[in-house]
Amino acid sequence: MTAHILVAEDEDGVREFVVRALEADGHSVAGVADGGMAYQRLQEEAFDLLLTDIVMPVMDGVALALAAAALYPAMPILLMTGYAREKERAHNFDSLLADIISKPFSLAQLQATVRRALGQG
Repeated sequence: MTAHILVAEDEDGVREFVVRALEADGHSVAGVADGGMAYQRLQEEAFDLLLTDIVMPVMDGVALALAAAALYPAMPILLMTGYAREKERAHNFDSLLADIISKPFSLAQLQATVRRALGQG
């Protein structure tokens, strides 16, 4: 199943890696550089999955996840983080999240996590 995925990540290299990896898996992917841009895109179009970094400018990933869940309660949300403290904070919102993926992650880990979140594996 091809999914329409929104990736919110402020680090250009990480965002480009994630977008390319998911496109290689056959998905349609939009990448944005901060939570504010992601929230704007979510208001303009529906996505099958949100994959967002936690630590970002404008709106962090936890605030974005809460706003996205209010707009699209059935949409799976994945958080990415390289910070243990942020991962602990995100666990307070487990009911909203499909998963949390720790940076750094491999191509295979990313693709497997996304497939699980989309109910494909």
